[in-house]
Amino acid sequence: QVQLVESGGGLLQAGGSLRLSCAASGRAFSSYTMGWFRQAPGKERELVAAISWGVGNTYCADSVKGRFTISRDNAKNTVYLQMNSLKPEDTAVYYCAAHKTSWEYWGQGTQVTVSS
Repeated sequence: QVQLVESGGGLLQAGGSLRLSCAASGRAFSSYTMGWFRQAPGKERELVAAISWGVGNTYCADSVKGRFTISRDNAKNTVYLQMNSLKPEDTAVYYCAAHKTSWEYWGQGTQVTVSS
């Protein structure tokens, strides 16, 4: 079982940068694919980025490609989401999640608000 705690959210102007962190418990962190989801008011939760447990293959949603970068530090049991060139449409609650057979472990979320 994995416990996840997000941090790094905040309020900032469009064009700014923010780095989210997700601290995970347990020695088995490196065996999980990790992902960042987001959910804006009135919208479905969507996968923003993911990173595999192995060599670190990554996925980014088209909406954030070229702006967001997901990375992980297995020694620190931490996954990051570096967000650059933020836009108002990036405003959402961002959730860290861990995947083995499914997206089975979730953090409680951190709010990111981007003003114009």
